[in-house]
Amino acid sequence: MRIQRISVYQVDLPLHEGSYKWSGGKSVDVFDCTIVRIATDSGHVGFGEVCPLGPFYLPAYGSGARTGIAELAPQLLGLDPTQLLPLNHRMDKALKGHAYVKSAIDMACWDLLGKVTQQPVTTLLGGRYGDDFVLYRAISQEDPDAMAAKVAKYREEGYRRFQLKVGGDPDVDIERIRAVGALMQRGDVLVADANTGWLMKDAMRVVRAVKDVDVYIEQPCDSYEECLSVRRHSDHPFVLDESVNGLDMLLRGHADAAMDCVNIKISKFGGLTKAKQARDLCVSLGIAMTIEDSWGGDVVTAAIAHLAHSTPPELLFTATDFNSYVTVSTAAGAPQREHGRMRASEAPGLGIAPRLEVLGDPVFEVSA
Repeated sequence: MRIQRISVYQVDLPLHEGSYKWSGGKSVDVFDCTIVRIATDSGHVGFGEVCPLGPFYLPAYGSGARTGIAELAPQLLGLDPTQLLPLNHRMDKALKGHAYVKSAIDMACWDLLGKVTQQPVTTLLGGRYGDDFVLYRAISQEDPDAMAAKVAKYREEGYRRFQLKVGGDPDVDIERIRAVGALMQRGDVLVADANTGWLMKDAMRVVRAVKDVDVYIEQPCDSYEECLSVRRHSDHPFVLDESVNGLDMLLRGHADAAMDCVNIKISKFGGLTKAKQARDLCVSLGIAMTIEDSWGGDVVTAAIAHLAHSTPPELLFTATDFNSYVTVSTAAGAPQREHGRMRASEAPGLGIAPRLEVLGDPVFEVSA
């Protein structure tokens, strides 16, 4: 089996809530999604997706993903897409860094492998735990009362884990955390996610001011060293996200006791192959994880579901269902939330069938 054609599509994903706001005044109204279709000489096809949050979040952006894929695609023609490690080795040789560029290609190859072997990706990633898994709901940054009202609304829909977007004015952030913390019930989990937005002096103020609130603190500052310092001055459980983009940082964070949980974003690691490596290392080290991505629609949500559902439940802190945030469905068969939980498809591959009428014509194609 050989890769014969790589097609790349671009789809806009508007939000149900109109916009998504987080630290530093950052905001997105429409997400720029890239979907990759890999076709083989055997007639099998696989699909992957990458959807960066924007160039002002991580070093990744939508048109950059497509430019990078255009650079990589010709060098992948003729390769066997089911040989995932050799394929990733080729991508890393052909393009240094730019992990997010490789993510949709790698994801499409996992989809292909599942279809060829007639197994769901969950099985290929190690096996399914239980019937479903827990989700969190991100609460876009607004004034404290509005954020508290949204938490109440989403609890009625079944969510019990909430990620507040903070990282702004520390005085307002303290009010946000306290307003939502007052609503928490037994079994609820609250995370205050600053997305690198606080200066260290402000992060120190916030964690001290909310020391009596049962809340996780997530990525308060830009650098790993700043986050580690805040961690050492706080009694709150701690989550790292943006600072951890590879196995080296996972090992460093574990050695420094810098975190209680870590976010595994599929595209930040470069696809399911390397996200699985990170997940398996965390399992070995006993580090709890949130399984997610920077953003995405139905295809990314399916990939998240397979990785999360194959993670031991006691180490799965939570996962996310990005397709419930957006107004456009790009694929049939994608997992859907049910009372704050989700399950991965048991169909071969990712278990999705892209809606070609939504994808439209490819932005470009490369063929043998």
